[in-house]
Amino acid sequence: MNRKATSTESTASSVVRCAIYTRKSTEEGLEQEFNSLDAQRESAEAYIKSQQHEGWICLPDRYDDGGFTGGNMERPALRRLMADIEAGRIDCVVVYKVDRLSRSLLDFAQLMAKFDKHQIAFVSVTQQFNTTNSMGRLMLNVLLVPKLKQHGKTVLTGQFND
Repeated sequence: MNRKATSTESTASSVVRCAIYTRKSTEEGLEQEFNSLDAQRESAEAYIKSQQHEGWICLPDRYDDGGFTGGNMERPALRRLMADIEAGRIDCVVVYKVDRLSRSLLDFAQLMAKFDKHQIAFVSVTQQFNTTNSMGRLMLNVLLVPKLKQHGKTVLTGQFND
């Protein structure tokens, strides 16, 4: 079993295989030679390159969902990304912003649970969100747990009020 590298470990022999996920909710401008998906990827590639000393490498596969909403998980590139995670081909998912992965708190929480199950790190380049270290994992819990509890209360209250 491959050992996952963290920012505090020596990674001379560890490789962190990074997949970049990009999304744009409309198809507008996607026909351009350089579009929003390309800009997101370029930013993520630069971040991964800055982490080369930690053993990070950028996988060549593209996980680009152009013209798909982030309000649900019905996206072909996201499905491929999750299949590759389950197949053990990825160690870290890098996005430009958290909302590129999901605009739904519940979907985001489910994705984070699947990432955790498969020991996948998650990085948002522009929001300095990085679960490869303990502080990043703590931040994830601090951000998600209260919101999910509130969501659960809202759902339960709605069910009882019907």
